[in-house]
Amino acid sequence: MIKVTLPDGTSKEVEKGTNSFQIAQSISEGLARKVLAAEINGDIWDLERPLNVDVSLKLLTFNDQGGKSTMWHSSAHLMAEAIEFYYPGVKLAIGPPIENGFYYDIDFENHQISEFDLVKIEKKIIELAREKNPFLRKKISKDDAIEFFKTKNDPYKLELLSELEDGTITFYTQGNFTDLCKGPHLPHTGYIKAVKLLSIAGAYWRGNENNKQLTRIYGITFEKQKDLNSYLEKLEEAKKRDHRKLGKELELFTFSEKVGLGLPLWLPKGTELKERLVNFLKKAQTSSGYLPVSTPHIGHKDLYVCSGHYEKYGEDSFQSIKTPNEGEEFLLKPMNCPHHCEIFNSSPKSYKDLPLRLAEFGTVYRYEQSGELHGLTRVRGFTQDDAHIFCRPDQLEDEFKKVIDLVLYVFNALKFEDFVAQVSLRDPNNDTKYIGSVENWDKAENAIISAAKDKGLKTVVEYGEAAFYGPKLDFMVKDALNRSWQLGTIQVDYNLPERFELEYTGSDNKKHRPVMIHRAPFGSLERFVALLIEHTGGKFPLWLNPEQFIILPLSEQFNDYAQEVSKLLKNYDIRGLVDERAEKIGRKIRDAEVKKIPFMLIVGEKETKEQMLSVRQQGKGDIGKFSIEEFSNLIKEIIEKDFIDYK
Repeated sequence: MIKVTLPDGTSKEVEKGTNSFQIAQSISEGLARKVLAAEINGDIWDLERPLNVDVSLKLLTFNDQGGKSTMWHSSAHLMAEAIEFYYPGVKLAIGPPIENGFYYDIDFENHQISEFDLVKIEKKIIELAREKNPFLRKKISKDDAIEFFKTKNDPYKLELLSELEDGTITFYTQGNFTDLCKGPHLPHTGYIKAVKLLSIAGAYWRGNENNKQLTRIYGITFEKQKDLNSYLEKLEEAKKRDHRKLGKELELFTFSEKVGLGLPLWLPKGTELKERLVNFLKKAQTSSGYLPVSTPHIGHKDLYVCSGHYEKYGEDSFQSIKTPNEGEEFLLKPMNCPHHCEIFNSSPKSYKDLPLRLAEFGTVYRYEQSGELHGLTRVRGFTQDDAHIFCRPDQLEDEFKKVIDLVLYVFNALKFEDFVAQVSLRDPNNDTKYIGSVENWDKAENAIISAAKDKGLKTVVEYGEAAFYGPKLDFMVKDALNRSWQLGTIQVDYNLPERFELEYTGSDNKKHRPVMIHRAPFGSLERFVALLIEHTGGKFPLWLNPEQFIILPLSEQFNDYAQEVSKLLKNYDIRGLVDERAEKIGRKIRDAEVKKIPFMLIVGEKETKEQMLSVRQQGKGDIGKFSIEEFSNLIKEIIEKDFIDYK
């Protein structure tokens, strides 16, 4: 007999060799019909893999990310089987699950495929799914695996096999399809009831531009057709809210190939939006005792060797900048923290000087592959709302809680209400990814867990998601379309202070090492603005909007009154513009609606005589006549309701 411990702490005694599906059946037949995979001691397994030792077991349904991943991983295999049916001899590379669905990278060689072919592949996937073929797992020797893929003349699988150790290799077979795979998979194909192949794209093998470009096919599947329909509706709404589309329509930012891929150019309205966000956070930071600093866009290579960033991120950096001095190299700044460590080191510090909170809106540079670039969410140059807090160990937890308060203030002010705090810890099975002592890691992880608990945050724990120098608390925000994004992050770091030999004199007159907190409530301004655009659909909070009003004269003869009103409103610190175009008022209103300007102030003969404004609110229509003072009071009331100063 073996002992199986369930998530609620209860346990079951079962015979050795029992599988997770049988345990689900013993709990309830309803659960057994829904369960897709099993989490065994933190790893996800097939339901039918036998259990031979005492384990912790969590049964996963489609409501769990692990359940979704298993469904989508199996769907990638099923799509590959359908593609092999129509395009025999294709070479298969990799087909993983992703956050929403799956993809497979395929070398079609002499075959031609387009978006028009996806419908027939979808139909074949459903036909194969209805056969309810089991996903059969088989351990195989490395020699036999190599022989199998040599027969198929598949160089991609052979390359993957060359990196695997004998005794660790498994194949999965369903129907007429066999693939190199570690799993897990569904019990059989019949769980897949609805499918949509979403798009075709190009992708270099292993993300390397020097390798062959493969065809990547994206798809998604569900247990029910109605769930797929709902997802596709959200996808259409997401297209309307796409920050790249709205960014162009709202004249916020642009890109230029002459400037360089992944390097955004902020237009006047976008710059104003970005600067308002910066000033909003600067004001809160000043209230919290942060001191502003500014550092160069480049740093000596030795700086990043010292910090460990060169070892961990060197391949993702831009090439070194060499000077006329032999052996002297600089890098575009990939991180702000090493610079801030040197600022700390610039003068002696006492325990009375701590905590020292240094803040900078610092632009950093990472070399992302061109195929990975995506609007503002994935760029090569971005600005972090970065700050580093140097504190005594006894101050750590209190400082960490204050940063949590600051992040929550940002989220509340911008109406991000649905979020989870992810406690990102070390990978317990791979300590080579990290620097520093086990003792310091334990202290840092415990401080984060304790602070998050005291603040009553809704948390999830993810192993292997820590930064290389320390654990972190990542705020995963859901937007209006129920998509999850990582925004704010707070990290505890005992390691950089050691690497840079940071010291302060304690009350005992001895030298001590400070602890370092890295924090960025926005994460990056570029990504934050992208999310804000899509979350709001371009309808920003009134206090943040670059243009709060537009004045629409009925004809040219009322332009002077319109300009007078504009000047008066600007005296009230209300931002806007005048549309003096010789267009009909209907066209002006439609254009203002497209630009999502909150208020349209229409002025004609009657308004000019009465010194009044006919006011339309974006999305609501006419809301009545206002004097200039009444309108300014309306704006003030809305802003005061939406915006609360940081206390």
